[in-house]
Amino acid sequence: MKVSAIIPNYNHGGFLKQRIDSVLGQTYADVEVIILDDLSTDNSREIIEQYRGNPKVTAIVYNETNSGSPFKQWQKGMALAKGEIIWMAESDDWCEPNFLEVLVEGLTKTPGCVLAYAQTCCIDANNRIRYITKATNLEEVVNGNNFINWHLTKGTIIVNASMAIFKKEVFEKMPHDFTQLKFSGDWLFWIEAARLGNVFISGRVLNFFRKHDKDVSGKAYASGYNFIENLTILQYLKKYGLITEGFFRQLVFIKYAKFRQQVKKYRPEAVQQIKNRFWGMFPSKLEARKYFFLMQVKSSLKVSTGKKN
Repeated sequence: MKVSAIIPNYNHGGFLKQRIDSVLGQTYADVEVIILDDLSTDNSREIIEQYRGNPKVTAIVYNETNSGSPFKQWQKGMALAKGEIIWMAESDDWCEPNFLEVLVEGLTKTPGCVLAYAQTCCIDANNRIRYITKATNLEEVVNGNNFINWHLTKGTIIVNASMAIFKKEVFEKMPHDFTQLKFSGDWLFWIEAARLGNVFISGRVLNFFRKHDKDVSGKAYASGYNFIENLTILQYLKKYGLITEGFFRQLVFIKYAKFRQQVKKYRPEAVQQIKNRFWGMFPSKLEARKYFFLMQVKSSLKVSTGKKN
């Protein structure tokens, strides 16, 4: 078995048939499908049961209690997977029929590649295009450490798990810290994967990614908790020498400035919790406040004089 397509689902009954059909309809044939349901309360089970007995569907698992994290479902799916390559095919997305054909070839034709991804089209609940990711080349292989520095420090260029595939051996070698995060675990996962090898990038738009009121990242931004998890990842980058201390502080300030712009959205107790996390990124609260003040002054001067970074 070459590819294990894992479909972790929670309350995406309205999208689930299109997702499963797009996986089963791949032109690349050597695929098993594992469907996981995290105690959905909608009609997901009814949809999933339609695929029981399909020769490509090797496992259907219903949780008796909700896991509380999509990344714990990733871990469960990979424990069941028999393939050499893993595809986390999120349940509210879909893709072109040649998605796997393109990415499996890219992943396997170059020695040392551990991760491959294509471009994705993000749409809203009304099927309107919000954005389309872009690449500079039709095909490219990037050294893993360079990929982290260029694409995984300010955020993740792999904006949606469904747009990527990776070798199972990567999961077996990496620490599983990503499972402790509820919203940003995929960003940490891509960092940990890229540390282990090269990355194949396809410039083709082969994946379709939904942003709607039921998606996990939307809930993170509504709560403000994404800031806390983002800072955890920046600490990870610094801990393993993937960024310098100076760049680390710059990245923390970028997150802080964004938080200040959005602060009125959040409850007072959430605001205080996030602020405490920012202070904790420095040896003392005083040093943090001093650094943020100086960076704000510097940014203001650049704006007033028209200078660019």
